Amino acid sequence: MQPTDRELVERFVQRRDEEAFRLLFRRHTPRLYAVALRLMAQRAADAEDAVQTAWQRASARLGSFEWRSQFGTWLTAIVINCARERLRTRMWNAEAPLEDDFRSHDRGPGATAIDLERAIAALPDGYREVLVLHDVEGMTHTEIAEHLGIAAGTSKSQLFHARRRVRALLSPSGLREPAAPPAIGHLPES
Repeated sequence: MQPTDRELVERFVQRRDEEAFRLLFRRHTPRLYAVALRLMAQRAADAEDAVQTAWQRASARLGSFEWRSQFGTWLTAIVINCARERLRTRMWNAEAPLEDDFRSHDRGPGATAIDLERAIAALPDGYREVLVLHDVEGMTHTEIAEHLGIAAGTSKSQLFHARRRVRALLSPSGLREPAAPPAIGHLPES
């Protein structure tokens, strides 16, 4: 039987048991990396850095973890904060907008999972964070509000706008808005 997270944390805190830490790392890192990768707009190096920083912070604070939430939830909150810090740092660097990169790919007749990942990566940071945490990680708006330090209503609004933006990105016209329907009385002749 696999030891629980609590047992592994206790072993690490009490005896600095490297095997216990290694098991925690292997158990939680794949999901943490997936969250970080989406939050970091598919930038693998930034996601890896966010996860590494999160583990460094978590290992330093394991002794003070109070078990009021699941261990994985606590780690996810740390990864979210690390990713947000990296995103703020990245904002100071002049980089090409991701939307331009998304538009340059031919999506053909149907959207694929890769197209969806690119569309999510093209979202503004706030939209992307809420979309990933709600639709991918399954968090409630209240949980998102707590993790991101925003109001639950802001989370709902950002999710609405994020979903609308993703639909627009996945449409055949990309980011362009669909043409307005002709005015009544000016219908094209068939």
